[in-house]
Amino acid sequence: MVRALVVEDDLDLARQVADTLRQSRYVVDVVHDGEEARFLGESEPYDVVILDLGLPQLDGLSVLRQWRQTGRTMPVLVLTARDTWREKVTGLRAGADDYLAKPFELEEMLARVEALVRRSSGRAAPALECGPLILDVSSGRLTVAGRPVELTAFEFRTLVHLMRHQDQVVSKTELTEHLYDQQFDRDSNVIEVLINRLRNKLGAEMIRTRRGLGYQLIKPEDDA
Repeated sequence: MVRALVVEDDLDLARQVADTLRQSRYVVDVVHDGEEARFLGESEPYDVVILDLGLPQLDGLSVLRQWRQTGRTMPVLVLTARDTWREKVTGLRAGADDYLAKPFELEEMLARVEALVRRSSGRAAPALECGPLILDVSSGRLTVAGRPVELTAFEFRTLVHLMRHQDQVVSKTELTEHLYDQQFDRDSNVIEVLINRLRNKLGAEMIRTRRGLGYQLIKPEDDA
């Protein structure tokens, strides 16, 4: 699962960008001014940010600089109506990872976001792999030992996060934060239900419970 923040004061464009991301199974928060963006970017664990430069209250470049100064390293795709090379250089030097001038095609925006997420997680290919599991994040297609397996949206988001952190212990709190957007009534009990469903679909040996700590996705041959 990938959690994204969309920062855009054009309400219609913000909705289009958010809808495109959600259709690709991203969890999306949307804000329309720089001050709220600065706060959320510093306090929430986003995997990627789509940031407009021309924002009310606090401009996008100032927001980006403050994020970087406070140690926030999530990849940021900058959106702007300005398309001069000087604006691009300024944005990149402020800490942007990529640049997209308006107007743009939503498909190109999505492809750039996907590339940023892949690079930030140390991958070049669009698929995640763990033992017999191969999950194409772009298409949402999962195979287990070559067999296609259907996932619900929440199952997909949970598995993506576990696969991005395979062999690491992921706490319930972390999964909950990455599973829900800001408007959702978060309930950690649903994590247990999702983990049990995934075990039924993937094989019980794939997800290990670390009592008091969380869950760990492992390759079957690594289990002891």
